[in-house]
Amino acid sequence: MKTILRSLILLLAAASILGCRESTIRSTPNAIVGTWFVEDSGAPFHQHMYVFNADGTMQQANPDAGDPTASDSDGKGIWIAEGSRIRGKWMEITADRSTHKFVSRGEILFDIQVKGNTFAGTLSARFYDPNGKIQQDFPAAPIHGERLTLP
Repeated sequence: MKTILRSLILLLAAASILGCRESTIRSTPNAIVGTWFVEDSGAPFHQHMYVFNADGTMQQANPDAGDPTASDSDGKGIWIAEGSRIRGKWMEITADRSTHKFVSRGEILFDIQVKGNTFAGTLSARFYDPNGKIQQDFPAAPIHGERLTLP
């Protein structure tokens, strides 16, 4: 009985040591992960900030001053890596500045490639009215990003 108990204790100790070893191994995040200053020539306000997270989610923000009649939310989205390309989509909600009512849901698709601390690609946008009908459809336009780095 003592031999079985000792064997079980040794087995549990070895398993816990191996478990700890595995948890310290980390994979290298995709090159897109980080914070980016983005130029989007097709947007009402051309300058944006994007944050790409290692879990495949992302956030977008820009001043909504580009549109005097409507206000839009920050964008929240997703991304996937396909070889050297990054494809994704983010969504924003738009409200009328005077009535404060819902105007549209924007779905913005992007396809980019990262090269060091820059990226380039295209972005298209489709906006839906409160009933889900397409309100505006913007074809793909170029976007460029530069990673935020420390001096």
